[in-house]
Amino acid sequence: MARHWLAERHRWAMACALALCLGPAQAIATETRLTAPGAPEDVVDRLRAGSLVVTAEERGLTDPQEVLSAALADYRTLIGLLYDQGYFGPEISIQVDGREAANIPPLSPPSQIDRIDINVITGPKYSFGRATIQPLAPGTELPETYARGQTASTRAVQDAARASVRAWRAVGHAKANIGDQQIVVDHINAELDSDLTVLPGPRVRFGNVTVTGNKDVRTDAILRIAGFPEGEVYDPEQVEKVANRLRRTGTFGSVSLTEAETANPDGTLDFEISAAERLPRRISFGAEIATEEGVELSVGWMHRNIFGAAERLAFDARVRNIGGTEDIDGLIALRLDRPAAFGVDFDHFILGEIERAEETFYKIDRALIGTGVRRIFSDDLFGELAIAFERARSEDVFGTRDFTMVLFPGRVEWDRRNNKVDATQGFYVDVRAMPYGGFQDTETGFRGFVDTRGYIGFGEDDRVVLAGRLQLGTVIGSSLEGTSPAFTFYSGGAGTVRGQPYQSLGVDVDGGTAGGRAFLGLSAEIRARVADRISVVGFYDHGAVDKDSFVGSSTEYHSGAGLGVRYDLGGIGPIRLDLGWPVSGDTGDGLQFYLGIGQAF
Repeated sequence: MARHWLAERHRWAMACALALCLGPAQAIATETRLTAPGAPEDVVDRLRAGSLVVTAEERGLTDPQEVLSAALADYRTLIGLLYDQGYFGPEISIQVDGREAANIPPLSPPSQIDRIDINVITGPKYSFGRATIQPLAPGTELPETYARGQTASTRAVQDAARASVRAWRAVGHAKANIGDQQIVVDHINAELDSDLTVLPGPRVRFGNVTVTGNKDVRTDAILRIAGFPEGEVYDPEQVEKVANRLRRTGTFGSVSLTEAETANPDGTLDFEISAAERLPRRISFGAEIATEEGVELSVGWMHRNIFGAAERLAFDARVRNIGGTEDIDGLIALRLDRPAAFGVDFDHFILGEIERAEETFYKIDRALIGTGVRRIFSDDLFGELAIAFERARSEDVFGTRDFTMVLFPGRVEWDRRNNKVDATQGFYVDVRAMPYGGFQDTETGFRGFVDTRGYIGFGEDDRVVLAGRLQLGTVIGSSLEGTSPAFTFYSGGAGTVRGQPYQSLGVDVDGGTAGGRAFLGLSAEIRARVADRISVVGFYDHGAVDKDSFVGSSTEYHSGAGLGVRYDLGGIGPIRLDLGWPVSGDTGDGLQFYLGIGQAF
């Protein structure tokens, strides 16, 4: 009976402790059974899943004293689960080899337990007679489950309490809390009356802030990056923004903001920022294998706090075409990011690149140096503007050409994926626009590129995912011959059309091939998880390239399709193996395979 737990909880605690100390240790499998006559199946499933006795063996509890402790704790556990489902008049019996668990003498625990029978009589499901909470802040949205006539449950009461306190905090009442609680159960009418009183407390403003935990990052830099809104009306969203600004620097392993227990006499509330620093240096390695491109190796080195103000200096190097069809090439890049250099959420960066690219239809040597600013609008939206100077020399179907340009690259990225390395819901949009001005014989023009991706998951835990990708590119202003081949577009390979050789589709120029001034890429995948860590994938990719600035009816195109398998590695994403075959176009005639880390998109 439920009353056993209410009357005996202190004796059980002592019994459990003494049993563990005094009882003999013997691990013998115990047969368990839980019945709940007349209860809905979903309620029975919840009781079985929550029962400490039923799940004891799964959790490695086989000793008789441990099993008895689980049985004693189950009175409270099962009552809590039933209250949460709206059953406020249950009867619970837990028989340990025919004896009620609550009645087993504390100093005489059994040396062996063969069978435990749990019998639950849920009784009627209760509904709310009254469900009030006062006073409410403007704009409070109470859960629909907390209302007269709805199923009464402890969760509904808790959700309503949290919603009301959260609403008061959102309008500046940082110390809002629940005061008087009147909970009355009417067993005759199977109703529960809930009357809650909220204590909003005073409306406060942000006060002073102190910083703790930092060792190598200067306190003044932390305060500048955090942008603590001293003097403004308290807002919990501002608190989260302060923490996120520090987290996204990558310098800190953990960041927390703790508010003072009480407000100051002047109506301000002080805070403490606790920032634990990560190890300053990080080294990373990567590898990818594809049929035509061969092996690509990459290495990265990063210092997260190079000058003591959470500046991030990153060095990246890449070598490609090892064992591939083209000559070996590579890239060396440096980038320095200075957070909050021009104010809160305005970062400054400096970058430099040296590259030798041996592509299918062209070779290019290029060097670039530039600087720019990044504006962070939210955790999932940022924009960049930069100015850079580039010198390049290329060899392709047009012969040897030199390019001297000043670039004005801009970028906006909006990332609403639920997981950046293995998304099952959400979308991603990356828009890039780059006007460029030529010097000497280099032509002036504009390059634009858009990459959009969307994900929809189905079934329990999104076991089936539909993923789609659209890529659009254009070059406007400069002629095909006057455009750097690094700015033009090709199709084929892991990033565009799997099943077709890398960069196999371009445009015809006097019997040779060059990149186009327009590109369209479409990709679709269906991903199905067949085991905890293993998924299978079916995909179809389509690509089109045109010598004009926009894709038209005369555009050259090709497509590919195939199957893949993924093995989830956790936080870094899955290992990916894709096998693709050409479907249309005349650029490929055999199997292509791709091996890497992370989803294809």
